[in-house]
Amino acid sequence: MRFLPDRDHRSYTATVRRLLADAGTHRSARSWAAGDHAPGRALWRSLAETGLPALAVPEQDGGLGRHPAELAAAFVEIGRAAAPGPLVETVALAAGLPAAGPWAAPLLAGDRLATVADPATAPGAAVEDGGARGPEAAGYAVDAHLADAVFVPVAGGLATGTVAGAPLRSLDPGRRLVRCVPGEPVPADLPRLRAFATLLTAAQLLGAGEAMLETSAAYVRQRRQFGRAVGAFQAVKHQLADVAVALEFARPLLYGGALAVRGDSAADPRDLPAAKAACADAAHLAARTALQVHGAVGYTDEYDLSLLLRKVRALQAAWGTRAACHAAVLSGAPVPD
Repeated sequence: MRFLPDRDHRSYTATVRRLLADAGTHRSARSWAAGDHAPGRALWRSLAETGLPALAVPEQDGGLGRHPAELAAAFVEIGRAAAPGPLVETVALAAGLPAAGPWAAPLLAGDRLATVADPATAPGAAVEDGGARGPEAAGYAVDAHLADAVFVPVAGGLATGTVAGAPLRSLDPGRRLVRCVPGEPVPADLPRLRAFATLLTAAQLLGAGEAMLETSAAYVRQRRQFGRAVGAFQAVKHQLADVAVALEFARPLLYGGALAVRGDSAADPRDLPAAKAACADAAHLAARTALQVHGAVGYTDEYDLSLLLRKVRALQAAWGTRAACHAAVLSGAPVPD
């Protein structure tokens, strides 16, 4: 299998990175968390104009053809920038809903944001309801209270969703979790939807991990203790090197997962859950190391690192917990349950 991106692939990834940088994504993420969703929606429209959601849809259905590897590369950049909103869910729905349905064109055009409840229980991502904590479990959809369309997985497919409670706070302040109940059935390819959602969540985790490594490396070069830059100490070098190795090893697994989503004959269906587990573990290590080398400043809300730390903690359990991914690899399942 060939994982080396071609010129078009690299050019598109660079375009997405420039767009996110120019949009001031961290400001959009903070505005989203504060309840101002206009900048985040504008960002999604700009991403859609690059053809992002169309990369999940075949040409005969109005898309650009299914290109999960290119989508994964774009979502690495989205994860690196900590972009807000249910972007993974919107693109996954574009991939899984029928082209003739009423939501196909608005999703491809970037005119609408949609969300879908994660069918798997994710006990690691706690939410707060008053003072009580519980799992980010099945039946909860990200940002369902502000999405233009909500869907819920049901036995044999998908159904429209109805919000059944107030938004709950997630570990990531840019994510609100809303309990949804199913309504009318909707024709959809649920396995394809779940495969895209798992792949793109893994890509976001990898991007967030890379951003935290870059931030940490820059910080230890300027932070001084005992008359030396912190990065000159061997223990710090080893920590950052371990993160770099973990991220580097996760990257080919991510693109192996993309080939599995595409249905490549050389791919193994287990590559997708393996990719999600590896990207989540690498991002978690990057987050732990970033906190250790930054010290107390890493905990402050005003520091952009906090956006990545919290997003990683929430995404670790989204669309496949670590345990579910490992079980899927052992059983040969294409997506974690």
